[in-house]
Amino acid sequence: MTGFARSQGANELAEWTWEVKSVNGKGLDARFRLPPGYEALEQQARAALARRFKRGNFQIGLTLRQRIEPEVHLNREALDGVLALVSKLRSEGIAADPPRLDGLLQVRGVVETREPELEAEQQAELEGELLAALEAAFADLAAARMAEGGKLQALASAHLDEIERLTTAAAELAATQPEALRERLRTQVAELLENATSLDEDRLYQEAALLATKADIREELDRLAAHVEAARSLLGAGEPVGRKLDFLCQEFNREANTLCSKSQDVALTRIGLDLKSAIDQLREQVQNLE
Repeated sequence: MTGFARSQGANELAEWTWEVKSVNGKGLDARFRLPPGYEALEQQARAALARRFKRGNFQIGLTLRQRIEPEVHLNREALDGVLALVSKLRSEGIAADPPRLDGLLQVRGVVETREPELEAEQQAELEGELLAALEAAFADLAAARMAEGGKLQALASAHLDEIERLTTAAAELAATQPEALRERLRTQVAELLENATSLDEDRLYQEAALLATKADIREELDRLAAHVEAARSLLGAGEPVGRKLDFLCQEFNREANTLCSKSQDVALTRIGLDLKSAIDQLREQVQNLE
């Protein structure tokens, strides 16, 4: 399922922005982009993600700017090296004027700017607020995914209605199929016996009975009806059911394939192919559900 959420916050130490994106995925996978020094947040953030979501590919980024002024330090060793070099150049007549202070300070490495290190209590307080802001972003993302899920549920239900309709149509054809199959086999056996004297009539009728049994699709239709009922129950469960429905779609397809392979009737084969199409459409929607 897709979604996007942003959460912002600030305190006296820093200001921050979380951005969370999700797209469809068979499992739960997350990629984090955290500022240097805050990598330890990833473990707790992953745990928070797993508590709220069960499926999807997530991208989670944190932008952080500290409000404490950076510390400026003079690198005396670098400065002494620059002054020694200037003194040597002047003694050799290469440089005449003494160096200016502003020029010295612009030499790379002479002045260093360092981000201030927070005390342990300050760091813990900031990380706690960052995690709380991330939870808020997850809540907004869950709401967006829930809204999308409502639309997907309606589409999935429509596909289930079509599968049920086709199953009923197949059952109506199957109700007359055994007698039609027996009549067709009876005619074929009669034609064979009419032109041959060495055929065993009892054996022929045994083979005909076996073919009739193999062509019986009532079990497949019963299982299709049971799968429709199970899928509707899952859709109304109000919990993550994407993986269960994905598995159920495989079972739907298995029964439809068997129905087509057993079919001895053009109309029934056509219904079986329509069933496979409806099941594929259902699977496409199910793969988007959490």
